[in-house]
Amino acid sequence: MRPRQAVDDDRPASANYHTHALARGLSLLEMLAAGPQPLTLIDFHERTGLPKSTLVRLLSVLGEMQFVVRVDERPAFRLGHKVLSLSTAYVSALDLSVVAGPHLRELARASGQTANLGLLDGDQVLHVCVEEPDRPIRFTVQTGTRDSTHCTALGKMLLAGLDPEQVTAHVPAEPMPRRTDRTITSLAELRRELRRTAERGHAFDDNEGSVGLRCLAVPVHVDGEQIAAISVSGPSGEVQRDRHRTYLDQLHATASAMAADGDVVAALGMVYRSLMPPKGGLGSA
Repeated sequence: MRPRQAVDDDRPASANYHTHALARGLSLLEMLAAGPQPLTLIDFHERTGLPKSTLVRLLSVLGEMQFVVRVDERPAFRLGHKVLSLSTAYVSALDLSVVAGPHLRELARASGQTANLGLLDGDQVLHVCVEEPDRPIRFTVQTGTRDSTHCTALGKMLLAGLDPEQVTAHVPAEPMPRRTDRTITSLAELRRELRRTAERGHAFDDNEGSVGLRCLAVPVHVDGEQIAAISVSGPSGEVQRDRHRTYLDQLHATASAMAADGDVVAALGMVYRSLMPPKGGLGSA
């Protein structure tokens, strides 16, 4: 038997009967959302310790409002369609650059370099959020701009998270455009670089996209799946190898904080699904 879950004691809005009932009803929805569905009246009773008569009243109201649906005579319940309308409204109101901005601003402040959040968009990287440090000499790029995948740290990190057979769909045809004398232009060499990137868990752009610019990038994982990457970009003279560990620690801390932020995860997932084809194609959320 699962341990009982408190449904109202820790909620600040449980001072009277109506808020008490609201808190309990919302908690029942949270239990259904946590799955697996459906849950029976006995399941709710065992998990909450609430009297069955109380649960029947709460579930009846939720059913009348179409937030839950009774599916059989045990009785058992699943989530209703009204939950989808709420979740759709929530996600559509999210602006990824707004919810991710505070995380990247802190990264830019701590590192002293430009912080970038990117997703794959075909054979390009889409910069969905950029925050620059407060200093006169800095790498400048605008939110919403795109860059190459084969010669940027963000691009190589995102490519390294793909299945090998998916890579060719996300890079230019050979010979890939040469931006500097360090740019990788062959698919075979790029695949070798992506294997090294995956093994060490971060990507490095050493003057490959622009002379005088170095970048480090790490993945952003949600539920074990890489859906984005973040990077710091700055002058080559500052992004030296003896400072990589500091930058990487800051990047990993930011990636973890973003993955733990529900608003960021929801907004990232929405943008990711809009960019990546469904399963059976190149991959999906």
